[in-house]
Amino acid sequence: MLCRLGGGGRRPLSALQLGAWGPPRAPTPAGGAERPARPLRAVGSVPAVGAGGWSEALAASAPVRGAEELLLGAHAATGLPWWGSILLTTVALRGSITLPLAAQQHYVLAKVENLQPEIKNIARHLNQEVAVRANQLGWSKRVARLTYLKNMRRLVSELYVRDNCHPFKATVLVWIQLPMWIFMSVALRNFSTGAAHAQAGFSVQEQLATGGVLWFPDLTAPDSTWILPVSLGVINLLIVEIFALQKMGMSRFQTYITHFIRAVSVLMIPVAATVPSSIVLYWLCSSFMGLLQNLLLRSPRFRQLCRIPLTKGDSDTPYKDLFAAFYSKFISRK
Repeated sequence: MLCRLGGGGRRPLSALQLGAWGPPRAPTPAGGAERPARPLRAVGSVPAVGAGGWSEALAASAPVRGAEELLLGAHAATGLPWWGSILLTTVALRGSITLPLAAQQHYVLAKVENLQPEIKNIARHLNQEVAVRANQLGWSKRVARLTYLKNMRRLVSELYVRDNCHPFKATVLVWIQLPMWIFMSVALRNFSTGAAHAQAGFSVQEQLATGGVLWFPDLTAPDSTWILPVSLGVINLLIVEIFALQKMGMSRFQTYITHFIRAVSVLMIPVAATVPSSIVLYWLCSSFMGLLQNLLLRSPRFRQLCRIPLTKGDSDTPYKDLFAAFYSKFISRK
């Protein structure tokens, strides 16, 4: 018999609502009559938007304009050259937005991981109860399976609500970080290709042309040395490998995703060699901050500061374990 979620009492599964035990039913229209299908509009009435239209609309969108104003404001407030303004803005965005969201993501995932023993226990008891009910009512295997899945989803959802840790909350970081990355990249592309913004009589494009440093003095031109693109690829691959080393015993789907991200990290190298250096500098700084963020979130002290619950897989020496796993996988292969 299963325990009532969130309370100290116990309730038998037989006391659950009958609707939860039966197979799903299709809704029927009121009165028994079918509603007439609505006529489809002609395809020709939908205006076609080409690739150029989408890119132009994105370049002139409000979020991209906001990213441009943010970069201009940081440049005017700090007085730094443009390479310094890009680095400072990236660090500020990563530290103030993505780092708290990443900590929240780890908090949710830790609570979900700690729920797995309870979920397995519920699954075992539910499977037994469904088998008993199937024998009593003569259900087919398909009906019993659908009933088990329906009730299991409901019970697990109640657990997530009880502990306030629905896995969807762990995806908020992606839904914010990815658009921010796109908007900042498009804003820098607008600057590098000749935007209408001007400061002290000089366009931003002219300022970027002399706002670089070291081997990339012109931020509007690609990095002909490929140092920035290759560095970007190496850092992205390091992030992927750190994730892979942390997730021992990955599922087949997780393995495919990891291989896909590895391929994307390698393909980003020639792509980065064809775009202005200002964009690659932002990508490199963002990826480097992401690497530091991943390492910081392994620290037991920082996790304790963020009130991230302890899990079975946590280690007191995460950096030593990471180095040992990296050394074993890539250096001392035997």
